[in-house]
Amino acid sequence: MNKSKLHVESSQPRQVQRADLAPAVGYAIVVDGQIKTAFADESAAFETATELLAKYPMLKIEIYDAASKLRTPAR
Repeated sequence: MNKSKLHVESSQPRQVQRADLAPAVGYAIVVDGQIKTAFADESAAFETATELLAKYPMLKIEIYDAASKLRTPAR
């Protein structure tokens, strides 16, 4: 029995962001004290945070601003 090998070709290298490091630029969603998703602009981060709060109201969700290094509670 011959085993075939899966060959995956990637046109662009993946950018992997470590979950334990805050982003250097842009905005990020912080869920219960852990950085989850990075965004380029503030409006997209707040929109996603609002959707998460509507779906899961028990979570503590904040928006992290990398430029000022401040966290703002999402409401």
